[in-house]
Amino acid sequence: MTYPMLSGAVRRALLALAVGGFAIGTGEFVVMGLLPQVASDLSVSIPRAGELISAYALGVVVGAPLLTAATVRYRRKPVLLVLMGWFALGNVLSALAPSFGLVLLARFATGLPHGAFFGAGAVVAGSLVERTRSNSAMAVMFAGLTVANIVGVPLTTILGQHAGWRLVYAIVGLIAGLAVLAVALAVPADAAVRPQHPDVVPGTRPSLRGELRAFAKPEVWLVLGVAMIGGGGLFATFSYITPMMTGITHYADSSMTWLLALFGLGMTVGNLVGAQLSDRFPARTLLFSLGAQIAVSIAFLAADHNRVTAAAAIFLFPLCSLAGLPTLQGRIIALAGGAPNLAAASIQAAFNIANSLGAYLGGLAIAAGFGFGSPNAVAALLAVAGLALAVAAVRVERGGGAVVPAAPRSEAPSSEIGSLPPGFEHERIGA
Repeated sequence: MTYPMLSGAVRRALLALAVGGFAIGTGEFVVMGLLPQVASDLSVSIPRAGELISAYALGVVVGAPLLTAATVRYRRKPVLLVLMGWFALGNVLSALAPSFGLVLLARFATGLPHGAFFGAGAVVAGSLVERTRSNSAMAVMFAGLTVANIVGVPLTTILGQHAGWRLVYAIVGLIAGLAVLAVALAVPADAAVRPQHPDVVPGTRPSLRGELRAFAKPEVWLVLGVAMIGGGGLFATFSYITPMMTGITHYADSSMTWLLALFGLGMTVGNLVGAQLSDRFPARTLLFSLGAQIAVSIAFLAADHNRVTAAAAIFLFPLCSLAGLPTLQGRIIALAGGAPNLAAASIQAAFNIANSLGAYLGGLAIAAGFGFGSPNAVAALLAVAGLALAVAAVRVERGGGAVVPAAPRSEAPSSEIGSLPPGFEHERIGA
């Protein structure tokens, strides 16, 4: 994704945020490639070790609204620095914790700043560019998370298999420390300070009451519901991808490196393609993403014994899932109007409810004796529920009436120039 009109300073700021995303993505997902090693070292079962994934996700769910509410009146840059420093410390503690219970607690504590960082970072990223390009700017930050699954997770998985998972978490803490330095050097001190919405009065400070007002809109809750339920499908499969590929498809442990990289490549392509499409066709992008996710998860369930088809599904599943992410992030911020901080953090909490829900339900299916391939069936069911909520969200925003297509950018009325990307109400779905 290229932005020829962006200044060098803006590019550097977005890259600094992406480094933070890279650290978080590596720290969040690396355990999924090391579950057997973690389970063996801590003397627990693989489904029990999967609770580390759920504990981290629960930390995100708790921390995103609470930390955002506590910091909403402060400038975004120092908030980002504190949150990323917290994340770095949490990973170091995860590496040092001597027992499963303490590792579980450390993973919960590490997850607390995750959602608040991405929420604040999304607002900052959107403030650095024209509003009609805010989805794409936010996608640059989230590209750090997806690139982590191409580079960070596979490399740390190799390291974890040979040197132990504890060293991996220590290295993630180091990467997070580098992200603190990058944000300190590259993100402007006044980022997200200037008004980003016509309803915002210059000079006013954000308030918790104003941030909470956005949650009176049913459209906000529908978008959160899509993220919570529909997003769970990705994590139901991804949480158990290692035992699935080694136990069913009979890939060697060493093959998990390139398989995880393939998964990360699918996430990155989905995020970048979805960002380009969501700025103009948000509803269609979201609905297609969920529909394709259903189809791929069913195909994965049917073809997980074949190495070629399993590898194809590993690429296509995250591609389809992540294509809807920019739409959801952009819509939640747009719906919040001039008070986007808590809403932006809440979508991250919703995705991590999806993480916890998907990992939990996938583990239940395995523990019930349905096999390591059963999380794919769970993924299909969650995506169906997410698609139903997405259709409801589109209908609510359309108001049940006829919808006219969004005007081309070059023909947009002058009053709309610089506005947020078109919402669902501006897009015709179907004939």
